[in-house]
Amino acid sequence: MGVDYYKVLSDPQKRQIYDQCGEEGLKDMPPPGSASFGFSGFNPRNAEDIFAEFFGTSPFAFGSSKHGKSMRFRSSDGGSFGAFSDSTHRSYSEGNFQSPRKPPPVESKLPCTLEELYTGSTRKMKISRNAVDANGRLAPETEILTIDVKPGWKKGTKITFPDKGNEQPNQLPADLVFVIDEKPHNVFKRDGNDLIRDQTISLAEALGGTKVNLATLDGRDLSIPVNDIITPGYELVVAEEGMPNPRDPHKKGNLKIKFDVKFPTRLTTEQKARLRQALG
Repeated sequence: MGVDYYKVLSDPQKRQIYDQCGEEGLKDMPPPGSASFGFSGFNPRNAEDIFAEFFGTSPFAFGSSKHGKSMRFRSSDGGSFGAFSDSTHRSYSEGNFQSPRKPPPVESKLPCTLEELYTGSTRKMKISRNAVDANGRLAPETEILTIDVKPGWKKGTKITFPDKGNEQPNQLPADLVFVIDEKPHNVFKRDGNDLIRDQTISLAEALGGTKVNLATLDGRDLSIPVNDIITPGYELVVAEEGMPNPRDPHKKGNLKIKFDVKFPTRLTTEQKARLRQALG
């Protein structure tokens, strides 16, 4: 038997049922005068089908959907709504939770002599910082940090102490970083793992030979003979007398001695004559 659409449209109750459940819902309506409005055609399964027609999924899936996950819905602007399980609610909350921010590391120079970088050394550094106490208040505290400087470390080498910087409420403590710096030396300059020594000699020494006497960074005395004729730009290389290799301290760079020949500003007639005779 067909549906009388005129009666449906003129009856607010029937029209509401038709809008929600269609023709099938009207067939299951209780007879007029019935005491209850719990018509059998309007059941969770029918409502689920109707919702699925419009939204492509069911609002009654909860946490037991066939994919093993609770269902969420996304609005056209990308927002989410309709979380139907505790796990989904937690996910939503966690997604909006901002973890404490970690400030950038705090860097401080650690000046070292070439001797300390040659042999290695142990440095004790006393630091003062603000820390959050058990009541959430900032309180000053001091601490002694130990830094083992390894033989051969170069300028720019960084030693990091995690979480030793100042603390602030609601944020993670910063890392404390010490950066190796080299103090100037009065005898040597460093070039990578090599050491450079500038040596000034006279013209007589440049022509007749000489010795270079020096003390090494670990306290040894060296006497290096120079038998070649030294010309401007001459460089003498002494193997394995440079800085230790930081990856293998048993290997060392070289010592490079660069000569500067000091010429006399004036010669007597007799000196010039003798030089001509000796060099002629």
